[in-house]
Amino acid sequence: MRETDFERLYTEHAQGLFAFLTYRTGDRALAEDLVAETFEAAFKAHRGFDRRRASERTWLYTIALNRLRDHVRRRGAEQRALERVAAEPAPAADDPGHRLEDQDRLARALATLSDEERESIALRFGGELTLKEIAAALGEKMTTVEGRVYRALRKLRAELDEDTA
Repeated sequence: MRETDFERLYTEHAQGLFAFLTYRTGDRALAEDLVAETFEAAFKAHRGFDRRRASERTWLYTIALNRLRDHVRRRGAEQRALERVAAEPAPAADDPGHRLEDQDRLARALATLSDEERESIALRFGGELTLKEIAAALGEKMTTVEGRVYRALRKLRAELDEDTA
C-alpha cells in the first residue's frame, strides 16, 4: 500500500472508527489503541482487501471488530487467570467515579442487551454504519441485522422509560 493511499484511508476513517470503539468500550484510551491496531492490521493485510467483496469502510470496521473481540477474549482470559490464583480482580480501566447520570442510565440500559445487540447498536450509532454495512461487517443477512437493531432500540427505550418512572 502506498503511503498516500494509507494516509487517505486513515484520514477518511480514523475518526469514525474511534467514535465507534469509544462508544463500544466506554474507554477512550482503549479505543485509541484499538484504532492503532486496526490500521496496523489494515496496512499489513492490504493485499487481502478486495473491493468486489466490501468497501474500505466495511473492511476496516470488520478488522476493528476483530481487534475488539480479541481484546475482550484476552481480558477475559486474564481475569480468569487472576481468579484461579485467588488474586484480587483487576480494577476497571475507566472508573472516574463521577459519570453523568444520563451516561450511567444508558450504560445500564445497554447492559441489558445481548452482546450481538450491543455490537449492532455500537456499529449503527457509534460507528455510523448503515444496516447494509453492518451486515457486511458481521457477515450476516441484512434482515437479521435490521431486526436486531430494531429489537435493541425497543429494549433500550423500554429500559430507559422504566428507569425514569
